[in-house]
Amino acid sequence: MNFSNLKIINAKIITPYRIIDHGSILVMNGKITAVTEGHIECNEVPVIDAAGKYVSPGFIDIHVHGGGGHDFMDNTLDSFLKIAQLHARHGTTSFMPTTLSCEKDALLKTLRLYEEADALNINGSQFIGLHIEGPYFSMNQRGAQDPRYIRLPNPEEYKEILKHSSIVKRWSAAPELKGAITFGKFLKSKGILPSIAHTDAVYEDVIKAFENGYTHVTHLYSAMSGVTRRNAFRFAGVVESAFLLDDMTVEIIADGIHLPPPLLKLVYKIKGPDKIALITDAMRAAGMPPGESILGALDNGLRVIVEDDVAKLPDRSAFAGSVVTADKLVRNMITLAEVPLTDAIKMITSTPASIMGVADKKGSLVVGKDADIVVFDRDINIQYTIIGGKVVHTSNVADISYIN
Repeated sequence: MNFSNLKIINAKIITPYRIIDHGSILVMNGKITAVTEGHIECNEVPVIDAAGKYVSPGFIDIHVHGGGGHDFMDNTLDSFLKIAQLHARHGTTSFMPTTLSCEKDALLKTLRLYEEADALNINGSQFIGLHIEGPYFSMNQRGAQDPRYIRLPNPEEYKEILKHSSIVKRWSAAPELKGAITFGKFLKSKGILPSIAHTDAVYEDVIKAFENGYTHVTHLYSAMSGVTRRNAFRFAGVVESAFLLDDMTVEIIADGIHLPPPLLKLVYKIKGPDKIALITDAMRAAGMPPGESILGALDNGLRVIVEDDVAKLPDRSAFAGSVVTADKLVRNMITLAEVPLTDAIKMITSTPASIMGVADKKGSLVVGKDADIVVFDRDINIQYTIIGGKVVHTSNVADISYIN
């Protein structure tokens, strides 16, 4: 990544505290060096005139499987780089490549390719760690995860996987499974976030898991238990547990389909913007026209159909991933959930940065942090995506020379 110097003027700057009208930002060597009202004196750097548009921290998506016709499980360098470029065009400056349940050898190959692609990724959203989703899931809540690969946590397997690389920063699993608590403790000891996903857990399971490191819930409501009944007795599921545990963070696919507007409003009302991360959970069809697609690897993934702005299994019995992009998440929270702009931005910037432990460098427009910045209009149409002070996407043809 070539870090750059840059000045942005005439901007509505969204800070952690307020919106600064007629603001300016100065970037030197890829870092934010000034954020202020009015003008900044510095004539030696390129200037972007925001012309009254909004300027916010770059969007951070902590759950991405693919986009632009590619999936990380394709296990090619081209796929990694093309996915990063597709999401950068929609305002994402940092993201977590995410796997699906698969064989161990395929996962080890993904780890190797992540590191190779990371070194070559100069014009796309930057990687902030790998998210392993599966294969330690409840078969009953597998959703579109391939049942051929669902299994119980195996210490020999997960210890070998993590021995090969330090880039795994999050692992999603069902905490009620035999061995899952030991697994969560091990992840926590390695600085990896255990996350609850594809699960039939009840409140008692979730409490125990939370106490042992599972402090985050993967795509809330999707592939997880709600209130269940066993004979005459009712039990709170993962959804209710996430609401009851104030310190539990959650992520939501705010495409308006996985969660319709009433549920978006409910999650926001109960958890608040400091505990909610907006995610795309995007699969390969994000940014592509409707029709047939594949979830997972091209050679052995699951065939799906994209219609109604979502991916579905061919029999339409379940969703099979999202095709949304980060800009649409923000737009939907404002228009469908009636959330203030500042809170919608917090849920795609500072909150995911905090959840993944990168808030010291990313997630807010603060002096000293990485100059990961997006410029957008009132309808959340992305005008510029800037990573480390370098413009990697612009809708302004006159400014295309920024990208090199």
